[in-house]
Amino acid sequence: MTDPLEQVAFDIETTGFDVDDEVTVVGFAVPMGVRVFVQTDGRAATGVEGAVEEATETLVNVSTHPSEHELLTAVVGFVEERLSGEDVLLVAYNGERWNGGFDLPFLRTRYAQLDVAWPFVEVPYADVLPLVTDRFNTTVDDDEHNGLVTAYDVLCDGAYSNVDPFTDSAEAVTAFDDGRFAELVLHNVADVLRTRALGQVTERYCSKSEFKVKSLTPTRSI
Repeated sequence: MTDPLEQVAFDIETTGFDVDDEVTVVGFAVPMGVRVFVQTDGRAATGVEGAVEEATETLVNVSTHPSEHELLTAVVGFVEERLSGEDVLLVAYNGERWNGGFDLPFLRTRYAQLDVAWPFVEVPYADVLPLVTDRFNTTVDDDEHNGLVTAYDVLCDGAYSNVDPFTDSAEAVTAFDDGRFAELVLHNVADVLRTRALGQVTERYCSKSEFKVKSLTPTRSI
């Protein structure tokens, strides 16, 4: 029996949902900690990494980039160096499912519009949301709790929810507009850690066949 692939959870933040909105943060929960890329729209961002590390016991490595283009390009380099061809499984929560998802479709559009090479080559992917929805009971007071935050609070210890400075993900948009980059990054860190925790729960209680693993390698590279 082969060992399961090491899960690497990821999550993005954006300025909205339209095709011309931008990616502001991309975060990855890697085995040694969290790697976060944040764009500042040309504004100064000092002390972000220190402020984030003060609020969480997790090792966090943050890099700032003056534009979305530079952020997306930096993500390509990171994936090539750390994830591609390795024994890892990229996971997200509602990142991309057979009938929906947010993170990967949004990223594809932004990478295409900015004419940057797609980063996820030779990286297998699975979505955690369908596993939580279909294989766990998350009903509380007759309401299903299948959102990332609520599912995490039901199935995990809830500790990372105390790290998140926001009560609603929509606050990430105003935080970017206001230049509150430390709060924005901390919110992303909380989300990737919640995703990783849920992914680990699904590994413990679900069979390999229930993980709908797929390739993200494009048909033709640039």
